[in-house]
Amino acid sequence: MRNAELHKVTAPTLLIVGGWDDVVIELNQKAYDKLQCERKLEIVPHTTHLFEETGKLEEVAQLSANWFKTHLSTKKKENNV
Repeated sequence: MRNAELHKVTAPTLLIVGGWDDVVIELNQKAYDKLQCERKLEIVPHTTHLFEETGKLEEVAQLSANWFKTHLSTKKKENNV
């Protein structure tokens, strides 16, 4: 998706970036600013974009799981599923 189309996204969006990736943080901040949906930018400290450092991939997995648990549960409640 091109940056110019980010305002069209309607799904809740979680962006996760490694804290040592200044360029990627900047790119994600620009994308975050253009999103009009519910959104969150999580910066995982002391890691790169691959999250190879000890415990960091698990941290990303937990952030993701929490996000999906919250947002999938909300959709189910709204749709009475």
